Amino acid sequence: MQDIRIDPETRRAWRGPEEIALSRKEFDLVHALISRAGEIVTRDELMRDVWHTTFWTSSKTIDVHLGWVRRKLGDDSRRPRLITTIRGKGLRFETTDPALPAPTS
Repeated sequence: MQDIRIDPETRRAWRGPEEIALSRKEFDLVHALISRAGEIVTRDELMRDVWHTTFWTSSKTIDVHLGWVRRKLGDDSRRPRLITTIRGKGLRFETTDPALPAPTS
């Protein structure tokens, strides 16, 4: 999926042939998004699934980790192509590069 692969068993991630070192929470965040690629994942769902809490420990927790993940995966935070923020709804791991034209049948 956009040249990103993860192995949940070994908790490893790759972009193309290059392995990407992710912290535990970074991996959990990527896994939560990539396992629902193409769908919007709400911040509440991420807090529950990644941080195992139903309250906001900090409103910036997701944003800070997302920034680290984007940097490590080579995703430009100003023009993201892997993980996009859907304002007021959540985050979505894109199944295709949104900058490329949609495939035709």
